[in-house]
Amino acid sequence: MMGRGGGMGMQPSIILLKEGTDTSQGKAQLISNINACAAVADIVRTTLGPRGMDKLIHHNGKVVISNDGATIMKTLEIVHPAAMSMVDIAKSQDSEAGDGTTSVVVLANEFMKEAKQYVEEGVHPQLIIRSYRDASRLAIGKLREWAIDISGKDDEERRELLMKCAATSLNSKLISHQKDFFAPIVVDAVLSLDDDLPLDMIGIKKVPGGALEDSFLVHGVAFKKTFSYAGFEQQPKSFTNPKVCLLNVELELKSEKENAEIRLTDPDQYQSIVDAEWNIIYEKLDKITETGAKVVLSRLAIGDLATQYFADRDIFCAGRVEDADMRRVAKACGAAVQTSIHNLIPEVIGLCGSFEEKQIGDERFNVFAGCPEAKTTTIVLRGGAEQFIAETERSIHDSVMIVRRAVKNRQIVPGGGAIEMELSKFLRLHARTIYGKAQLIINSYAKALEVIPRQLSDNAGFDSTDILNRLRQKHQQPGDAGRWYGVDVDEEGICDCYEKFVWEPLVVKLSALSAATEACNVILSVDETIKNPASEQAQGAPGGGGRGRGRGGRGRGMPRRR
Repeated sequence: MMGRGGGMGMQPSIILLKEGTDTSQGKAQLISNINACAAVADIVRTTLGPRGMDKLIHHNGKVVISNDGATIMKTLEIVHPAAMSMVDIAKSQDSEAGDGTTSVVVLANEFMKEAKQYVEEGVHPQLIIRSYRDASRLAIGKLREWAIDISGKDDEERRELLMKCAATSLNSKLISHQKDFFAPIVVDAVLSLDDDLPLDMIGIKKVPGGALEDSFLVHGVAFKKTFSYAGFEQQPKSFTNPKVCLLNVELELKSEKENAEIRLTDPDQYQSIVDAEWNIIYEKLDKITETGAKVVLSRLAIGDLATQYFADRDIFCAGRVEDADMRRVAKACGAAVQTSIHNLIPEVIGLCGSFEEKQIGDERFNVFAGCPEAKTTTIVLRGGAEQFIAETERSIHDSVMIVRRAVKNRQIVPGGGAIEMELSKFLRLHARTIYGKAQLIINSYAKALEVIPRQLSDNAGFDSTDILNRLRQKHQQPGDAGRWYGVDVDEEGICDCYEKFVWEPLVVKLSALSAATEACNVILSVDETIKNPASEQAQGAPGGGGRGRGRGGRGRGMPRRR
C-alpha cells in the first residue's frame, strides 16, 4: 500500500510477497468468484429434470455422454479455485444421497446470484452469511416437519412406494422411457441385501449388444468368464446344488527363483527335486478334490495342469477372478476365501442352488443363482453403444442410492419443485416478521429456491413465468390444499406431485439445501485471493529452495533457463 504524508511526499512501497504474486481483494474479487461459480452452474443447468439435455464430453481420448451433475463436474477438470467448491458439493451430494447433484449446484449458484446484488450495494458479506444460515435452519426444520413417513406399511405396499422413488430418480435420466422396466429391478436388488445395505454387494455388469429390455437381475452373482487354459472346454458348464471352494492360492507349477542354488552329489537326486515340484501341486489339487467341491474359484492363476486335472474329475475352475466378484460369491454361497489348502474344512466350503456358464451377447458369464445366503445381486445391463450403457450404469447407480436412502430413512417429500415452492412461501411469510436487512436477504433466499421449478419448466420447453405464477397462486391457498403442487412435465402445467407419485427421499433435499447454503457462504466469506505462479514453478523444480529470493539475478533455488 502507498500512502501520502502531509509534506513528506510519497512513502516507499512495502513488499510483503514474492515478485510475481497476484493478489485480488475486495468487492471486485468476490463478484469475480461468484461469476466463476455461475459459469460452472450454467454448464449443468440444462441437465435438470425429466426433460433435461445431455452433455457430450471428450475426455482422455474417450467420449462421455451424461446428464448426471456429479459425473459432468468430475469430467470437466475445473481448475478455478472458487469454482472448485461447486465440484466439491456435487461430489458430496453424490456420496451422501446419490441423486440431486445438479439441483445442489443450481441452488448454490442461485443463492450467490441473489447475494451478488447486496454485495454490489455494499452490504457486509457476514450479514448475508448470517441471514442465509438462519433461512437454511428454518427451511430444514420445516422440511423435517412436512416429511411423509412411509414406514409401518406391509411388504407389498412398501415395495410399491420404493418403486415410485426409483422411478422418480430414473425420470431425469437417459433411460426415463424404460423407468417402469428398471424400477422393479433396482428395488429387488436393494431389498435382497442385508440390513447394512452394502453397495458393493450389488454388481453391475455391462454387455454390449441387444436392447435395454434384455437387461436382467440375477439373485446371486454373475461375472465374465476369466482367462482359461487348454482343458477348460472339457469341464462341465452347469451344476445343480454344487459345493463352491474359494481360494487365494496359485495352482501352477512353480519354478525356482533365479538366484536359487541347489548342489547335487548324485544325478538321481535331480529327478527327486523335479518330482517334489509335481508332488506339491498334486497334493494341493487332491486336497481340493477331497472337499467335494464342484466349482473352484481363485483370485490367482489356475494353470494348464490344474485345469486339465479338474476337467478329468468333472470340476469347474476359474482363476484370476476379480476381488469384488470373489467377495460377492463368498457372501452369496456362505463360503470363505482360503489362502491355504491345508484347512479346507466343511465350514469354509459354500453351496449354491445352481451354477451355469451361459452366453450373454458376445461374452460368456459364470452365473451363481439360487444361493442360500443370497444377500447379493447382479444387474446385467444390455444396450447398443458403449457410452449409452455407461450412462445407463450411472443412472442405475443413482436410483440404487435413492432406494437405499428411502429404505434406511423411510421419509419422503414430493419432488417436481413442489417442496421448494412451499419452502419459498414459508420463508417469505417469516421474513415479514423480522426487521432490518435480514428481512430482504431471507426474502432473496426464498426467491432463489424458486429456481428449481423455473429450471424444470425451462428445460421442458414451457413458459416458466406462467408456470411459476400458477404455482405461487396454488401455494397461497389456505390450508394444505395446494401444498404439494409442482411442475407437470407431461401435461405442460401443474399437478399434485404427491398424488402423481413424484417422490424423493427427505435426505436428498436436506443434503442439497445444507450443502448449497454452505458452499455459497464459503464463497461469500473469501475476501482475498492470492496466487503466486512463480513460487509454484520453483517448488516443482528440482532442488527448488528458498535461496536467492531477493537477488536480481538467478538464485540457486530458481529453475535454469533453457
